[in-house]
Amino acid sequence: MEGEGRKPKAVFMAFGTKGDVHPIAAIASAFASDQKQYHVVLITHSAHKNLTAHLAGKNVAYFPISSPPVLSIHENHDTEGSLESFSLQKRIITREHRQECFSVVETIFGEEPSMEGDFIVINFFALEGWSLAELFHVRCIVAAPYVVPYSAPSSFEHHFRKELPLLYEYLQEAPTDKVCWKDVTHWMWPLFTEDWGSWRSDDLNLSPWPFTDPVTGLPMWHDRYPSPVLLYGFSKEVVECPGYWPSNVRVCGFWFLPMEWEFSCNKCGEISASISLRRVNAEVEMCPAHTMLQSFLKTPAPMPPVFIGLSSVGSMGFLRNPREFLQVILTVLDITNYRFILFSAGYEPLDAAVKVIAAEASSSLERRQSSEDGIFLFGGRLFCFSGTISYNWLFPRCSAAIHHGGSGSTAAALKAGIPQVLCPFMLDQFYWAERMFWLGVAPEPLKRNHLFPDKNDGTSIREAAVVLSRAIDYALSPKVKARASEIAERISLEDGVSEAVKILKEEITCKNSTNSYLEMIVCFQTNFTNSILIFNL
Repeated sequence: MEGEGRKPKAVFMAFGTKGDVHPIAAIASAFASDQKQYHVVLITHSAHKNLTAHLAGKNVAYFPISSPPVLSIHENHDTEGSLESFSLQKRIITREHRQECFSVVETIFGEEPSMEGDFIVINFFALEGWSLAELFHVRCIVAAPYVVPYSAPSSFEHHFRKELPLLYEYLQEAPTDKVCWKDVTHWMWPLFTEDWGSWRSDDLNLSPWPFTDPVTGLPMWHDRYPSPVLLYGFSKEVVECPGYWPSNVRVCGFWFLPMEWEFSCNKCGEISASISLRRVNAEVEMCPAHTMLQSFLKTPAPMPPVFIGLSSVGSMGFLRNPREFLQVILTVLDITNYRFILFSAGYEPLDAAVKVIAAEASSSLERRQSSEDGIFLFGGRLFCFSGTISYNWLFPRCSAAIHHGGSGSTAAALKAGIPQVLCPFMLDQFYWAERMFWLGVAPEPLKRNHLFPDKNDGTSIREAAVVLSRAIDYALSPKVKARASEIAERISLEDGVSEAVKILKEEITCKNSTNSYLEMIVCFQTNFTNSILIFNL
């Protein structure tokens, strides 16, 4: 039999920033370690090539896609011409991105028939994987570390029912375990927009709309698809799971990375990995190159420093005036007794502003206290670090965390049991900011101008600093600190990555679900063998 003897293939396709991609990579790595009979692949942006060594160590193949993790309109001037240019650039990049994805998946699955155990896991920013899984006859599973970050337009259902009445009926009348309208409204609705429909029909020779016959356009009444499995990487102790979610949503617990993956310093990563391999409870310490940071953390003080980190906010164009941001921190230092650790996430304009202020400083102490490890500013009370360190290592050594509301930062602070101050900028960040306030581990979310003042003047900077100071005061109140400790204890026994691997194993060995899916594929192949593998450029 053709293909006999080959390994089944597990493809993990994830796009977006570090917080979108790295948790999926961690699952891929854990799955490869547990299921050695599989050939495991990660498809993601070439910008995440720092994962290559970690993945190779677990026998996970890495296939890079050249598209950027983010394409921000905020990096352009708000003029009509630049908006048109941005739209054109986005269309070009999107088309090239999808062509690359097709080529890579064709390389993986196109040379031999699919096997029962083959599957593709996608995140919410890799929806092309859904159609490619259909094209190459493999199962598709969705995995995300956060609640779906987009919602359908208010007119979506009305338009859908008007334009696709039979498909609407098909989805509304579906049995509990089959794909239904809940799946569409929860996360699948973009697949029913013109953007995806034209790509499916023009380039892949699939039907424009999922679950329909590519010739007649009618729903597949004769063989209903199972409801897609959707894995969520957060805790039920933190996020409520309402009854209107689809039937196949599975909540795993937070997906934390192996600690050694989170150090930009190779020596620090090796130390962490060595301790992990020995499975001992020894304290992970950083290598001697980072003595300044370790000294700052261990300095006798009334309380540990407060962490400030905004991850990819800078690279996405939101931090336009780094110097004003630093002036806000300086003003907070003037009116409080706090100390801060600032992670720049390697954002060059912020790193440059830090160096300029350090060079301008009149204090010889500040000039002397700088190295590749980091830079001290403002009387030694702000330590600026441009590398990356495991939040799971750092946060327990901090009194609170100020961040943008990314799922990874939020999860790490919850695990460490420290209060949070959140300033959301986009997508799921607003959800996490509101959720942390509701849980009682953070004050009300900050507005953007509370960190990045709209005006470069003393009044605006001071007003922002006052709001930020009050938010930190609230976060460090006994009530909030106690609540943060309580939540940390409740999630401490969860292992989200292991749970995700367990669910994947259950799904790929589930006979009923697999047989139903394969019957659909047989029907599809019988009628449309000649057209399904054509790719029109």
